[in-house]
Amino acid sequence: MVLLETKNLYSGYGKLKVLFDINFQAREGEITVVVGPNGAGKTTLLNSIMGIATIHSGNVYFEGQDVTRIPPYKKARMGIAYLPQLGNVAAGLSVEENLKIAGYLMPKDEVPERVEEILDMFPKLRELRKRKAGTLSGGERRMLAIGMALMRKPKILMLDEMTTDLAPILVKQVLNTVVELRDEHKQTILMVEQHAKRALEIGDRGYLLVSGEIRYEGNAKELLEHPQFAKLYLGIIR
Repeated sequence: MVLLETKNLYSGYGKLKVLFDINFQAREGEITVVVGPNGAGKTTLLNSIMGIATIHSGNVYFEGQDVTRIPPYKKARMGIAYLPQLGNVAAGLSVEENLKIAGYLMPKDEVPERVEEILDMFPKLRELRKRKAGTLSGGERRMLAIGMALMRKPKILMLDEMTTDLAPILVKQVLNTVVELRDEHKQTILMVEQHAKRALEIGDRGYLLVSGEIRYEGNAKELLEHPQFAKLYLGIIR
């Protein structure tokens, strides 16, 4: 089932258009991967879905409902969780405190149980629950950020460049976590990722975004194996 989609979307910031005629779908229970070179408009796509970017024309649909003009906080309550690349944890608070804060929209009596569920999902975080987030490694901090986004049991989790600046072994750990969320917890995930090869290896559906336009859509692994992938990625061919 299509959970999230855009139709003929043109968007950007103010009068500047970054995305052009974007027709995109994320299906329930799948990992949808958006790759492309720097400046292609990948983050703008997530910002447009969430209501942070300027929509010039076109529409965003969630569970079949037109949510184009709905403000971000209402989209969050509907079940769209957006995890930006930076500034997603409070460094001066403990792991446990960060998780509790992330459940601010939940009934107070449900928060402690949900914190324990998240710690069950991320055993490493359970070991670190009293540690300040600012003392965590890059990979641990990414896991905490994902855990925080999952606190309110979102229907879709949107991840923006979660492996940026991580060592290769930590990139693998974070992407393995994403796979576990899909396979073991049936979480729908939309991820924008700079590590195109690794992300497409774990994805179900893939999109290649170049200069604000979709140059490929379909099976993620087929995109990875496309004989002209490098030239498509660099915008040398269409």
